[in-house]
Amino acid sequence: MTRMLCRKFVLAIVATLAFAGCGSGKGDSRLEAPPPAQVEHEQDLNVIQVDHPEQFPVAAAIEHDAASQLVVTGVVNPDVARTVPVISLASGRVVEVRARLGDTVKKGQLLLRVRSDDVSAAFSDYRKAVDDELLAHKQLDRARDLYAHGAIAQADLEASETGENDAKITLETTTEHLQLLGNDPNHPTGIVDIVAPVSGVITDQEVTNAAGIQGLSSPNPFTISDLSEVWVICDVYENDLRSVHLGETADISLNAYPDQVLKGTISNIGAILDGNIRTAKVRIEVRNPGFMRPGMFATATFHGLKKETHAAVPASAILHLHDRNWVYLPADDNKFRRLEVVAGETLPNQMQEILSGLQPGQKVVVSALALENTVDNQ
Repeated sequence: MTRMLCRKFVLAIVATLAFAGCGSGKGDSRLEAPPPAQVEHEQDLNVIQVDHPEQFPVAAAIEHDAASQLVVTGVVNPDVARTVPVISLASGRVVEVRARLGDTVKKGQLLLRVRSDDVSAAFSDYRKAVDDELLAHKQLDRARDLYAHGAIAQADLEASETGENDAKITLETTTEHLQLLGNDPNHPTGIVDIVAPVSGVITDQEVTNAAGIQGLSSPNPFTISDLSEVWVICDVYENDLRSVHLGETADISLNAYPDQVLKGTISNIGAILDGNIRTAKVRIEVRNPGFMRPGMFATATFHGLKKETHAAVPASAILHLHDRNWVYLPADDNKFRRLEVVAGETLPNQMQEILSGLQPGQKVVVSALALENTVDNQ
């Protein structure tokens, strides 16, 4: 009896502990359950709300008919036909440089001086040619006198005349060679002066003081360009080539001078496309007013014959922000939505053309800046 009571007591304790363990496990599972997820909606920065929208009048965009336009980028380059290299026929060492890259020079202006041994050899040939011509002339005079007295035959006289003519040709050749090297036959010197063959701007320099020059086998010391007329080389995509035609004009504006609009003429359309970016080179000839420099970035606008309909809004409706153009459109619940647009030309009556982003008939806030300032002050 005692054993049976002990067994029941132990079983009761085990059952109690097991029930307590199950209850504890259920409690922990409820504590470790993750909280429900909460979704936060990001605010649209292009939508603003005001208390009194009637303070900001709106106007509908009107239609504006304009010729189709194609805007591309380009780079200013010298006119190759107006670019002349400065060469040195003499080899030697540069002893003095009188001009620098970017300088404006006149025709005949001294650019550099070269000490050359070629002058010594050329002058030696010239002196020999002078002596040979003098001797041949004396021999011809003697032959003529002997022929007049019947002492020599006519063939001997003709041989003397030929020798004298050959001597003259040799003298003329050596004289010209000495002059091409930049020396005066009457006052020879070992220094060769290199002068500018034309007037213009030095657009390339390949020589410095104490540098060596190897005649025509070395790079040209200078390159002079006449920048009175320049080229604007543009890249036009394959799909836009139908809007570009030879002989038509284009409006050119420089990044450095955006308010200056120049006129240029299309003189060449590249016959080969760039296989990587599918563009062709278009060359525009532009009269340089004085501030166009090679390497400047430019924008070319081609005007097509096809008419296009764009929207036009009051100029005050456009907000210039972060190098972009924006307008405000009215929305529901006292709200306005900011919309990015691409502005075109300035129109009469303080109107502004909209190339894209807005359709005729859509309403915009007349004073975008006033609305923007009101939002900033809130």
